[in-house]
Amino acid sequence: MTLPYKHVLVAVDGSKEAEWAFKKSVGIAKRNNATLNLVNIIDTRSFAAIEAYDRSIAERAEKFADGLLGGYKKEAEAAGVTDVNILVAYGSPKTVIPREIAPKVEADLIVCGATGLNAIERFLIGSVSEQIVRASRCDVLVVRTEEHAEVNA
Repeated sequence: MTLPYKHVLVAVDGSKEAEWAFKKSVGIAKRNNATLNLVNIIDTRSFAAIEAYDRSIAERAEKFADGLLGGYKKEAEAAGVTDVNILVAYGSPKTVIPREIAPKVEADLIVCGATGLNAIERFLIGSVSEQIVRASRCDVLVVRTEEHAEVNA
């Protein structure tokens, strides 16, 4: 017996892994007639020191997020997903996604790309996808890139 997903949350950041996760989430949302929630988290830690000198960093990050999510929304709607929401939030993606955004949209599935961090960064701070899996109260699908899927097929 399979349970249908009604509120799919997909985290996108412009990476290839996130694009592949988006494509998978569109198929899942379409098959389940689910709401697709597209989220981009602007990681404030990554530009906090620079922003002291250049106040436009946050504005540019928000503009990028709006453009990215808007493009994905159009693509999802063109593919047949009827209910698509976009969300932009600030903070650490590894905590904001599972603890704030997922409950807010009543997500029953979170889709995210596999990490792009190198081994040293993963050792020191852990991957975003790993933390989402650990902290989420719903199912999580971690998607590899298309290249990984072809190699492992």
